[in-house]
This record gives sequence, C-alpha cells and structure tokens, in this order.
Amino acid sequence: MSEARIDKWLWAARIFKTRSLATAACKKGQISMRGAQLKPSRTVKEGDVVEVRKPPVTYSFRVKQPIEKRVGAKMLPDILENITPPEQYELLEMNRISGFVDRARGTGRPTKKDRRNLEEFTAPEFFGDFDFDMEDGEEE
Repeated sequence: MSEARIDKWLWAARIFKTRSLATAACKKGQISMRGAQLKPSRTVKEGDVVEVRKPPVTYSFRVKQPIEKRVGAKMLPDILENITPPEQYELLEMNRISGFVDRARGTGRPTKKDRRNLEEFTAPEFFGDFDFDMEDGEEE
C-alpha cells in the first residue's frame, strides 16, 4: 500500500495552489484527520479522510489514491472523493450573501459598492413622509 506526504497530496490533488500554501495550512492547524491536526510530513494512505478548514467551511476529502506528483484536473475523481456535508456549502452560500455585513478584519476599506449596500440597508425609509415643521398657530 503506497503512502504520500499530506502537504504533497493536498497540492497534487489541487486542493491548494502551491505546496508551500499546503504546508502553511498544516502548520496553522487547518488540516486534520479524525480530529487530530496534521503536520506537513504526516503520510496519508488510501481510505483516509482528510478535513481541510478554509474558513468559514470545513471540506472533507477521502483519499482514493495517495500521489505526490500533480495531475490534471480531469484525473481528480481517481485521486480523491469530496465527502463534504451539504450544510458546509449552505454555510458558504450564507457567508457569500451577507459578505458586506461581516467583513473580515484586515481586508481593507469597504468598496464603493459595499458602502452603497450598507447605506441602502441602514437608510430610514419613512423620513420623506413626515412634515416636521409645526406652524406657530397650531398648538392643541
């Protein structure tokens, strides 16, 4: 039975764009298996379930074939099986919809579109309907 380093497998299976990003994710504790965080040098074998936390979602992948050389995107069904629960994708969709309300710290200033959406969301709707000026002779 063959094995592969987790950082190489994550890169080869196209879960991360570069191997250094996969290694960094391991070191940050974003990669786990059966609840235990994995180091970049940890080996995976066929049948292992790897959990990848990319906030706000935790993806789950079953290793079908442990490889260390990157393959084409068409080969991915032979390499891994995505077993991420549907509620994780719902969480991703909810986060995408409410993106301008819950800004991540350090992402910079809001864009003009974000500002307009926020102003539209917080703008009072009924101020145009009232006449706040009271004339002098109209006291009850």
